[in-house]
Amino acid sequence: MNDRPSSDAFQHAELDWDENGLPQSRQYGDVYFSRASGLAETEHVFLAQNEVAQRFAALQGNQHLVIGETGFGTGLNFLCAWQLFERTADKQARLHFVSVEKHPLSRDDMQRALALWPELQQQATQLLQQYVALNPGYQRFVFAGGRVVLTLLVGDVLDCLPSLDARIDAWFLDGFAPAKNPQMWQPALFAELARLSAPGATLGTFTSAGFVRRGLIEAGFDMQRVPGYGHKREILRGRLQAVANPVSDKPWFARPNRGITERRAVVIGAGLAGCATAASLAARGWQVSVLERHAEAAQEGSGNPQGVLYLKLSAHGTALSRLVVSGFSYTRRLLANLQAGQDWQACGVLQLIYDDKERQRQAELAAAFPASLVHPLTREAAEALAGVALPEGGLFYPDAGWAHPPALCRWLLQQPGIELLQHHEALELQRNGQSWQVLAGEKVLADAPVVVLAGAADAARFSQSAWLPLKRIRGQISCLPANAESGQLRTVLCAKGYVAPPRDGTHTLGASFNFQQTDDAPSIAEHQANLEMLEQISSDLYQRLQADPQQTGALQGRVAFRCTSPDYLPLIGPLAEPQAFADTYAALAKNARQSQHAACPWLEGLYVNTAHGSRGMISAPLSGELLAAWLNDEPLPLPRDVAEACHPNRFLLRKLIRGS
Repeated sequence: MNDRPSSDAFQHAELDWDENGLPQSRQYGDVYFSRASGLAETEHVFLAQNEVAQRFAALQGNQHLVIGETGFGTGLNFLCAWQLFERTADKQARLHFVSVEKHPLSRDDMQRALALWPELQQQATQLLQQYVALNPGYQRFVFAGGRVVLTLLVGDVLDCLPSLDARIDAWFLDGFAPAKNPQMWQPALFAELARLSAPGATLGTFTSAGFVRRGLIEAGFDMQRVPGYGHKREILRGRLQAVANPVSDKPWFARPNRGITERRAVVIGAGLAGCATAASLAARGWQVSVLERHAEAAQEGSGNPQGVLYLKLSAHGTALSRLVVSGFSYTRRLLANLQAGQDWQACGVLQLIYDDKERQRQAELAAAFPASLVHPLTREAAEALAGVALPEGGLFYPDAGWAHPPALCRWLLQQPGIELLQHHEALELQRNGQSWQVLAGEKVLADAPVVVLAGAADAARFSQSAWLPLKRIRGQISCLPANAESGQLRTVLCAKGYVAPPRDGTHTLGASFNFQQTDDAPSIAEHQANLEMLEQISSDLYQRLQADPQQTGALQGRVAFRCTSPDYLPLIGPLAEPQAFADTYAALAKNARQSQHAACPWLEGLYVNTAHGSRGMISAPLSGELLAAWLNDEPLPLPRDVAEACHPNRFLLRKLIRGS
């Protein structure tokens, strides 16, 4: 993807509807599907030419098929493939569908278009339920209990595909006709299709243009003209002839060996990261044991009564910013499984201006992102929306809000295939043949071929992971009883801290950042600091809550410890043996640009998912999908460079290059 986001680059599709109620793109002056029959066209051009039905039927056990598409449009091709998969594939099999769309339909237009096919209603209803918070970048959708996964890349195809890490089995080369959309049908596109293709990948496309056929042949596809559908005399089908297997120039970020055949895993830690990991693995047929040292899940950093979906963005398209946008949208879709009002509320988040530097930052963000994600409000507009008086305006995130993290953890753990083992504190790991044993002294708590360390900073307590550069930051929230006046607050307010609308009659206020203290008892000093922060956010709300700094001793509160890394990105992925890593790539200490191809010395089956800091509600749920993709050799749910930026090996690499 481009390094810098642009609100100008993101536009919803602009549609005109003909006398038969069929949509046409105003931007491209072309139809989305055949006027004769969109369903029959999809069946002939894409499903039949790729022999999708036969390939679905041939899937055994937990095997999966990956379909790639250019031009998601109305979602018709995806829904047809999904319906065919449901009819023909084994119940354990899985479908991954990766599609690119520069101009996604608005939800209203999508609903109107999908109403044209009542025979697809079952699938269309589920797509529409999750068709929220659609923002630029990678968007992950999970359907049918995890059997069907859609990764929608929102952006220009020539920007998106180079960032994709996937092995595509069948291509639906769709999109508006070459004459209408010439900027897509380029040699660079054909080269990307070949790069991303699995051995023997197939391709179907509605166009028979000579330059498309020649371009695909040059890229390595054997192309044939075959009879078309409706008024189309000919279409193209193809198969990749030769697969180039380029040697990785970053072997430390390569996918680990896939020698794990027994789909059992142990996840250590039942916070958001651990529960998300367990749920994503269980959705792929894994049996997962989650070890938790407390009496139930979400008792530490994920245990606060209200977690805010706060998007810490950058106008410069950093890896963290792109992770946040994708993670935010994924979390929003997950929250629909919880009870609105009690477990979450899409009340929006208002980030207030509190100094000139913040004013400038907000202006840059408003210019960089679409208004559907974030837009500026004057003080008057912000007050009208918030329901309380405010010192300034700010940025409003309309799809954001708050959630009750323990409720999300509990829902994730309810997925079939997960066992929660309470009062199980893991103290040591040791390798035993093809498995890892998790120990507490002499006692074996669990064993499995895969272990995921998801216990925040305690992920570094084991000898194999002691090198992980994790730090703990104490955070304290204060809980203030709501009253009729304070209950008029209608949105989350953020400045240097936050205050949320009430849940169960209580406002959550916080959270402090304390790098020095390590005890877990709430302190009067931090209660006072939280109240001072509240007064800065809104003196009106402060007065409505009758907040008295002299009465902080009676306040309820909670302390938890954030876990962060030196670069503030989480650590998600497989672990290497640090000394063997240093020995294998020792030459990099002298010349950081020297080409390296030796295989990474992995600690086979050992993974980590931690350091989500104060944004766990946003990044932790999607982290489960990223970890599952590493383990199951699936399309990554994030751009490759963002996944690498979250890879734990980045720190071993930096240490080696810097000679530290």
